[in-house]
Amino acid sequence: MNVIETSELGKRYRRRWALRDCTLTIPGGHLVALVGPNGAGKTTLLTMAVGLTRPTAGALTVLGSEPPGSPEALDHIGFVAQDAPLYRNLPVRDMLHVARNLNRRWDQGRAEDRLKQLDIPLSQKVGELSGGQKAQLALTIALARRPALLVLDEPLAALDPVARADFLASVVAAAEDDGISVVLSSHVLAELERVASYLIVLTHGQVRVSGPVRELLSAHGAGLEEIALRHLRAGVPSSSRTEAGQ
Repeated sequence: MNVIETSELGKRYRRRWALRDCTLTIPGGHLVALVGPNGAGKTTLLTMAVGLTRPTAGALTVLGSEPPGSPEALDHIGFVAQDAPLYRNLPVRDMLHVARNLNRRWDQGRAEDRLKQLDIPLSQKVGELSGGQKAQLALTIALARRPALLVLDEPLAALDPVARADFLASVVAAAEDDGISVVLSSHVLAELERVASYLIVLTHGQVRVSGPVRELLSAHGAGLEEIALRHLRAGVPSSSRTEAGQ
């Protein structure tokens, strides 16, 4: 099953195209690294995939054939944005209560057990948590929904190196333990290289290269970071998943 599939997808804000002619297939079962510079269209693509914004042009489906934003899609996609909507004045326990009331699918036991393992007290106010703890709380809320697809939009940007490593370890563990497909956008290439099994490079609103990491490594004879940087600098669309740059 393809977790995200697009055909000539585009999003325009007034006269500017944030994403244009984006044709892409992301198969399930991967931890996908979506990389690109600021303004490349990463957030635009992901917010359309989770149903927060609508395309201007083209087609987009998720989880096989579901339209984004449909009840079935919403029930099976977890989303963590860079600026997670957490209420600073609420204790963690009440933040979980709010999230539970907003979601049809919810596993309270999973949420509480995970926070206990992370030593995040339920009585502590969200505003008193560290940046890493807030990121873990946002991830906990997403995982408590028992998603089939976890979408993470620049979750590492504001974290220190230790918090980034801990967050990525949590994502990898969730993907392996629960069989979740993950799409993670970031510009922290060195750390993504250790965990990603699928790479997508996006610049100027278009896909430059995409494919399984093993195939790309074999085709390009270079490390993942070098492959990504090569296409970020060149900005030349590839004709297929593994032919670009050959």
